[in-house]
Amino acid sequence: MAPQDKNTPPPLPEPLRVAVADSHTHLDMQESTVEEALTKAASVGVTTVVQVGCDLAGSQWAAETAAAHDSVHATVALHPNEAPRIVLGDPDGWSRQGAREPGGDGALDAALTEIDKLAALPQVRGVGETGLDYFRTGPEGMAAQEASFRAHIEIAKRHGKALVIHDREAHDDVLRILREEGAPDRVVFHCYSGDTEMAKICAAAGYFMSFAGNVTFKNAQPLRDALAVAPPELVLVETDAPFLTPAPYRGRANAPYLIPVTLRAMAEVTAMTEDALATAIAANTARAFGY
Repeated sequence: MAPQDKNTPPPLPEPLRVAVADSHTHLDMQESTVEEALTKAASVGVTTVVQVGCDLAGSQWAAETAAAHDSVHATVALHPNEAPRIVLGDPDGWSRQGAREPGGDGALDAALTEIDKLAALPQVRGVGETGLDYFRTGPEGMAAQEASFRAHIEIAKRHGKALVIHDREAHDDVLRILREEGAPDRVVFHCYSGDTEMAKICAAAGYFMSFAGNVTFKNAQPLRDALAVAPPELVLVETDAPFLTPAPYRGRANAPYLIPVTLRAMAEVTAMTEDALATAIAANTARAFGY
């Protein structure tokens, strides 16, 4: 039998018996309409999604989409890789906006002002994804990234919203800046990528750790080890769709309806039953995002 074409959507998994939320998704980057994505997800027990903003346009879209759908909550932010593009420009047009001229610190301040306004909206439950990304941004972009991260922490605290963190190859600096600024009451490490040592630090601080489809990857044993020590009351599940599709569908487009695949893999790692883990995750996500 030939392997499924990577353009073929993975099949619907067996529905969960306990409904859960996808704590981090990008519906605006997925092929289907919002309505289709939500219907498909609900059919397998994924009844709530957190739609995450990565730039100004995406954050506005997230807020509008959450206002239009009861099952959608929004977060708003400038992604860590967006901040340097605003300040330094984006000659290659790598991001969705295409090529951009350098705007300097003033342009970053103006964009943060707009994020601040959106963060005040009731359907916006979090500020993120923000943080640090040393994988895609070189040393020249780090100052803009750090300034943006600190500003987002302040916005989250002032509005009493969750802080959703993107941390790629920057664990120590992310934790240090959270200590220096004073973390908001609710912090979510999206697509948790730390080791067991960091999981213990996050647990001691009361930070939520959200696990994505990469926890199912063959080479992800350190991630599974971290999940095994993470307290069940601080664990979330996410797709980060259309990215990080869980095995055995890696390489195909992810979507919220695939949450059960990841959750079942997580249940094996944590030695919890599927229902017990789903019950914990449902309560944790509501607590993290205040809905």
